[in-house]
Amino acid sequence: MENRNNVTEFILLGLSQNKKVRMLCFLFFLLCYLTIWLGNLVIMISITCSQLTNQPIYFFLSYLALLDLFYTSTVTPKLMADLLTERKITSYKNCMTLFTTHFFGGIEVFILTGMAYDQYVAICKPLHYAIIMNRQRCNSILLASCAGGLLHSLGLLLLTIFLPFCGPNEIGHYFCDVYPLLKLACTKTDKIGFLVIANSGLMGMVIFVVLMASYVMIMYNLRAYSAESRHKALSTCSSHITVVILFFVPVIFIYIRPTTTLPEDKVFTLFYTIIFPMLNPLIYTLRNVEMKNAIRKVWCNQMFVEGKQMI
Repeated sequence: MENRNNVTEFILLGLSQNKKVRMLCFLFFLLCYLTIWLGNLVIMISITCSQLTNQPIYFFLSYLALLDLFYTSTVTPKLMADLLTERKITSYKNCMTLFTTHFFGGIEVFILTGMAYDQYVAICKPLHYAIIMNRQRCNSILLASCAGGLLHSLGLLLLTIFLPFCGPNEIGHYFCDVYPLLKLACTKTDKIGFLVIANSGLMGMVIFVVLMASYVMIMYNLRAYSAESRHKALSTCSSHITVVILFFVPVIFIYIRPTTTLPEDKVFTLFYTIIFPMLNPLIYTLRNVEMKNAIRKVWCNQMFVEGKQMI
């Protein structure tokens, strides 16, 4: 495959050429990365070690937290390492494997859809909720999400892996994404660009509209509930809506337009590759009483047991 290309490695231009700016960015992203690991691990352990693991919404949330760790780890460590070096080089093969970002990101999209479906069934069909959202159905949604993420990333990989690259080899980004690679290909990429829009932009737009429509229906049906039940449901739904908007809006901005790259793309990409996984744990815990109680019980009990053992 490399015989078809004159390019065997790519140079990533990164976020900035200014050394002081790069050092500040390194410290900021290091803090973000540590926060991502700490926050998502706390959520995973708290759900697994409590009764929340039996509830579908938290079953999905634990896997969403796990995926956040995988998802951001495909980009953030390489980004931080490149911020400390002047010359940021990645091989052709490594550039292609970075499409794992789209694999994990695709799974997250479909899990968020599964969580919205769970909320819809819980609010709009409460009498049938236990039957519809059984563990077998939850596992099926999880497997379907993995299959959807695989098809999404595989489609993007097949669209780019056979492209010829004959120079230049400088990617105006901090990781190997689709549009920057299409810009470097020494062939016409208009048709491929439309396929990328269909695979990422239109898919993201359709799912976003469906999710928003489902939450409009949920809000409408909440009128029949008591004030206490409405407050509990709204706290969960508002957290989910916030996560959906933070993830989908930057993705749609980048992938819904024709093949082109803008200076703002790097900032928007940071939102859904680093900022989004960092804010997820905060969003899902700050307004969620059940999640806060589970964290308090699991971790306070653990500290209490350790304290008794020391005595």
